[in-house]
Amino acid sequence: MANKARDLELRLERTDQELRLLQRISRYLSTHKSLGKSLDSIVSHVVEFTSCDSCLVYLLDSKELLLCAASGENKEYSLGKVRLALNEGLTGWVAREKRLLALSTEAYKDPRFKSFSELVEDTYEAFLSAPVIARGKVVGVINVQHRQPHNHTGDEMELLSTVGEMIGCLVQVVHTRPEDLKMTSTIELALATAPVRHA
Repeated sequence: MANKARDLELRLERTDQELRLLQRISRYLSTHKSLGKSLDSIVSHVVEFTSCDSCLVYLLDSKELLLCAASGENKEYSLGKVRLALNEGLTGWVAREKRLLALSTEAYKDPRFKSFSELVEDTYEAFLSAPVIARGKVVGVINVQHRQPHNHTGDEMELLSTVGEMIGCLVQVVHTRPEDLKMTSTIELALATAPVRHA
């Protein structure tokens, strides 16, 4: 009986944490923060909540996915530089197929995998990825990675899918703000406030 009560207590605590995460992200839909700053904050919240080692957000730029937000120390060297075609890598597969992908171990051995020297995350074991959806179309991808093997739960998969949908809504909202209409692309909006990259 005590074990059931403890399990229920843990599940309620986890549900409460998920709700707080989604509430934080939903606030960016009504604030006037730039897209870049909003994405940086979302990435930080996702890392904090999931205890993952990396979170990356790619947005569609023409027919390529461009890394626009990332956690970790190497982000200033990789933002705006890492590009993937829709037929490249695990991330490209998620965008092309419009499906969630979860690999619990040795993600780098998957035949769809593509390595980038700029991304230390390419050596990580576990990979969870969801499409970023806006009005039924894929406009990007969000990835969560763990250095060590990690079995993703159904709740984690559902949560990342929801976060991907919320980022899609954020992209749509940003494009409707009068002060942002002069910007020519989502990518410019996302990278306008990116950290200064050194040569």
